[in-house]
Amino acid sequence: MAAVERDGDDLVLTLRVQPRAKNDAIVGPHGDAIRVRITAPPVEGKANDHLGRFLAKRFGVHRRDVTLISGESGRDKRVRIAGARPDAELAELLGLSSDRG
Repeated sequence: MAAVERDGDDLVLTLRVQPRAKNDAIVGPHGDAIRVRITAPPVEGKANDHLGRFLAKRFGVHRRDVTLISGESGRDKRVRIAGARPDAELAELLGLSSDRG
């Protein structure tokens, strides 16, 4: 399974999430996943909600366009981002071509 997969206009990401980090950031590759740091604690879904809001902002989509596919209670997660529009820096970090043609 690849860390980043395209499904039409959507991106499906395999993530390794580090909660209670100093700042929110997409760090880069981590084995077969993308490492993401978030400031929220892993308590009562707060980390998942915060992750969704962070990814929505970072990919330029609404929060409703970010769906947790699997990994609700673990650090390893799969997330679908509908209509994702990564900027050039983020596309390079994820190993995507910025040319969608």
